Amino acid sequence: MKRAVMVIAHELFRDEELLHSKESLERNGIEVKVASTSLSPATGKLGAKVTPDILFDSIDINNFEALVFIGGHGSLYYWDNQKAHKLLKDALSQGKVVAGICSAAVTLAKAGILKGKAATVFPGDAKELIANGAKYNANHLVRDGLIITADGPLAAKSFGEEIVRALNNAD
Repeated sequence: MKRAVMVIAHELFRDEELLHSKESLERNGIEVKVASTSLSPATGKLGAKVTPDILFDSIDINNFEALVFIGGHGSLYYWDNQKAHKLLKDALSQGKVVAGICSAAVTLAKAGILKGKAATVFPGDAKELIANGAKYNANHLVRDGLIITADGPLAAKSFGEEIVRALNNAD
């Protein structure tokens, strides 16, 4: 069974981006672990309560085939987080799927993995992708190789489905 880790902010993650994309993965037989900075229940912007499975700092990328960063205002915590950047670089160098939705795509850009790659993000953060060398695309969902980005909650279901496709083609 393939495994994905979804990283959320402990406060103000975007509910639909986690719940809808997670549902897409699980429905397709992918085991999902949710990681955050605390194991106490995390709270989404719309009030969803999710108890993380693992601490962000204890993610071992060797145990997963996909690393997914979930957006929402709280995701700004990871933008300049060196552990997040290292995890993203390591995952990509090991041929794993990496993904970011909404503002979380900026974490991928700031990690340096979007240089020269097509990517999208919450429209208000497009300048961050461009400043970090990404080829910004205003589509709702963009895939460039093993890198998947989406622009927000309305793309959450298709974001999850694209991660599934990427995982199934990564064999």
